Amino acid sequence: MANTILLFFHILKFLLKLRPKPTDLTVGQLALTHLVMLLTVGAMAADTFGSQGWGDDVTCKVVVYVYRLMRGLSLCATCLLSVLQAITLSPTGSCLAKFKRKSSHPNSCCLLFLWAFNVIISGRFLIAITATPNVTSDSLVFVTESCSLEHISYLFRYICFSLVNIHDVSLLALMAMSSGYMVSLLCKHTRQSQYLHSTSPSPKSPPETRATRTILLLMSFFLVMYFLDTVVSASSGILWNNGPTYHCVQMLVGNGYAAVSPLVLMSTEKRMLKYLTFMRKKDNKCLFTK
Repeated sequence: MANTILLFFHILKFLLKLRPKPTDLTVGQLALTHLVMLLTVGAMAADTFGSQGWGDDVTCKVVVYVYRLMRGLSLCATCLLSVLQAITLSPTGSCLAKFKRKSSHPNSCCLLFLWAFNVIISGRFLIAITATPNVTSDSLVFVTESCSLEHISYLFRYICFSLVNIHDVSLLALMAMSSGYMVSLLCKHTRQSQYLHSTSPSPKSPPETRATRTILLLMSFFLVMYFLDTVVSASSGILWNNGPTYHCVQMLVGNGYAAVSPLVLMSTEKRMLKYLTFMRKKDNKCLFTK
């Protein structure tokens, strides 16, 4: 629901040609990614714990492929959001200042590249995912009740594993560097404000500072959930536990960020909050009049 509202709000801003922010396109991309991601994981959960399965190979491949693609895009969009906010916050004389004017335009080329890369890197699931046969096989790994993951050749598995790890580690490192840079700028800004306003009440924080604090909170939450998801996945590999209960825990941990992030991002959108407050008051007024 929150992802739908956030996506609709940014589509409306684009259609009404309101003054865009450098991060608008990325936030809209993140909301779309998380919306599709939660829909697909809902379908996978229904198949895992429901009574009726999908029953065909194509549905298994498409659903699992789309879900893994959205997970990869979520990491990319979150990293890009962190970098764009670091560029926005950077002072005039810094090395990032030259990117400010460029980053104010839609980052379509960067997003298209991230889409293309993740479409290719997630393609292994179109090969490895198959409908679960009626007979038990040790060569299959449980994904959902109807779908299983086939063991692929060692060379292909090693190449995919290396690419995914390089991709994830690079983006996490970039996210950590941009977040550290923003923290240093915020600390410097706080010291300057305390010095300039030591004899008067501290003024209200500018919008850029509030947005940066929100994105830093979002980055911290993402890193915690990513770490927990890694621990759960690693424990599954060590304990060879691939049953429905384990997958229920993994779904909750792996998709917690997708469910919470739109609420955090919406807290920085004053126009959206005012509109939602107005609609709530309007609904309450209609209920009382009835």
